[in-house]
Amino acid sequence: QVQLVESGGGLVQPGGSLRLSCTASRNIFVIRNDFMAWYRQAPGKERELVAIIITGGSTNYAESVKGRFTISRDNAKNTVYLQMNSLKPEDTAVYYCNARTINIDYWGKGTLVTVSS
Repeated sequence: QVQLVESGGGLVQPGGSLRLSCTASRNIFVIRNDFMAWYRQAPGKERELVAIIITGGSTNYAESVKGRFTISRDNAKNTVYLQMNSLKPEDTAVYYCNARTINIDYWGKGTLVTVSS
């Protein structure tokens, strides 16, 4: 079993920044296709992929956040970060951490990000 704990959400004004953290209870990146990712779900909408980082370090982003969000990791801390800059009201959502390790998926409980003036 793997536990994922997110933190860093909160209320921020448009144009502001937040950094989300997701700490896993053990190392996720065991085999080549393992990954950690951030999803988000806004009220009344489906959950969508925001950013992903795989074992080899490659990353990918949703078009709506490219150039504004950056996913990174600290292997020593089993932690993945999502740096969110130039936040917009449409970024408001619950952000979930997702990890796939050795073909098993795990989810965090989510952290709320609200972008509002």
